[in-house]
Amino acid sequence: MKLGPREIALLGAIAVLFTLPLIGVSGFYTTGNLRNLIIDNLPILIAAIGMTVVIIAGQIDISIGSQFVVCGVVSGLAAKSGLPMPVVILTTLATGAFFGAVNGLLTARFGIPAIIATLATMVILRNGLIRATKGDWIQNLPSNYQWLGLGQSAAQPVYILLVAGLFGVAAWALRSTAAGRSFYAVGCDHEASRRVGINPNLVIFASFALMGVLAATAALFNFTRYPSIESNAGIGLELKVIAAAVVGGTSITGGRGTLLGTLLGVILMGTIGTVFTFLHVNPAWEKAIQGAVILAAVVSDTFFRKAEARG
Repeated sequence: MKLGPREIALLGAIAVLFTLPLIGVSGFYTTGNLRNLIIDNLPILIAAIGMTVVIIAGQIDISIGSQFVVCGVVSGLAAKSGLPMPVVILTTLATGAFFGAVNGLLTARFGIPAIIATLATMVILRNGLIRATKGDWIQNLPSNYQWLGLGQSAAQPVYILLVAGLFGVAAWALRSTAAGRSFYAVGCDHEASRRVGINPNLVIFASFALMGVLAATAALFNFTRYPSIESNAGIGLELKVIAAAVVGGTSITGGRGTLLGTLLGVILMGTIGTVFTFLHVNPAWEKAIQGAVILAAVVSDTFFRKAEARG
């Protein structure tokens, strides 16, 4: 993948961030801490892949935190019912695909603005889950559910390799296939894409359906690590993945972005909190700096778009 100005700037920021723990701080560069940092951010990267595609297509999905936790609860209940893990995985992915398809239909078929449609589904799913579970966590999960029955030491490298493979395939497909390029075309100009034979509504529907599947995938990679599933998990996930995509150079207005940039955005945004913890910085500064980084990314994107329009 070719590095652009945004990716180079992000690499510089990441280098500075990773240099800070070297200043009189011990423990950050231990194998265990770095491994946990990677594992913790795998679900965010998976969801951010889907969000990048949605934003490139000119849309937004703020319901993914709710999709994420509902899919996690479905996976836990399916496992507790005695279903084999392959069936649990397929059931979870189908649930995510259904939620994504609903968002896609509301937006593409009925013309409801994406932020309104996904705000509605976010609230419906979150409150529906609270009523269904009464706020209780899903506990007493079977042993074959945790770490997919592989055990923690064996499962962690498997999880990393699987997500690396998923990322590689997604990056290749988005860049090198007609289907992938159609998201860019629709995000740039609906009418122009229609004139060259692309169905914008179908592309938008596909982006939301893919987001649902990836939200479910992220749920599997996240919740199979724990002995219980929190019914209030996923709050704020939408902000994390949108921030990672935008900081990584995905234009919030659609039509531009790369998964490499999103990966760097996940690394930057996902590491700030851990670095600050080791530096004993007040946690309030983490949110402030994250907000400043997001604002800087949006402002720079606006500046570059205006510069391109003038040029």
